[in-house]
Amino acid sequence: MIKEIFVQQFYPLAQAAGKLFNINPVVVLAQAAIESGWAESRLSKDYNSFFGITGYGDPTDYWAGEKIRLNETGLLFRSYASARDSFFDFCRLIRSSYTVAANVSNVPAAYAQEIAYSRYISEVNGDNRQNYKRMLIRISTDMERLIALQFPEHKD
Repeated sequence: MIKEIFVQQFYPLAQAAGKLFNINPVVVLAQAAIESGWAESRLSKDYNSFFGITGYGDPTDYWAGEKIRLNETGLLFRSYASARDSFFDFCRLIRSSYTVAANVSNVPAAYAQEIAYSRYISEVNGDNRQNYKRMLIRISTDMERLIALQFPEHKD
């Protein structure tokens, strides 16, 4: 997906969820871009799952408990009724389980450090923590610019 279209389509969701859970919508949107491949992943296209959250745990206000396994030996992932539910469930998860990251989300580099070296990144991807951190910082910077162009009223 073209980055400008991604921002136009999903920034309002990141902004609403970020506001409710007091998380910077810029880092929410940047993480959605990374985890969903700019909304090109099968999880995001077919299952409204923009953050790759595994399908474990009890249902929440935003996740009814639906799960999907993309291949026979793969992980279970959460499947959502809407993209909105995915964004809100992600922010709920970050606020409840990654409080330090949520609390520093207005400083994207600090947020990226907390997330990249947390349980959010599976051990399968553990060797890529530094790359994930750098990517999250870079995309957050890009998001700030794109959001400012498309949503001039944007204020963190």
